Amino acid sequence: MMRLEMLITQFPGLDIVELEGWIDLGWVRPEADGALDTIDVARVQLIYDLRRDLGIEAAAIPMVLSLMDQIYDLRTTLKAVSKALDGQPPEVRAAVLAAMAGAAPP
Repeated sequence: MMRLEMLITQFPGLDIVELEGWIDLGWVRPEADGALDTIDVARVQLIYDLRRDLGIEAAAIPMVLSLMDQIYDLRTTLKAVSKALDGQPPEVRAAVLAAMAGAAPP
């Protein structure tokens, strides 16, 4: 967990007012005690890079974050599906792979 004051020292030009603005907008969600976990620190890094390095306008940030969250959720779901398939008999796995490839099962 990292405190806001410590976090801003890692990002040149980021001040507490801007970071608190990101929190007010819901882009970053600290814990009740104000500390940020690893995911939130990574999210601050992403927002910082989008704004500073890529010049993404503030109005577009919610869309970018939403798309990134959707990608993360999709990856989590695909990992769960993959794990579930790994536990299936070989013929089930073959049938699923064939269906994904658009071919008839063996």
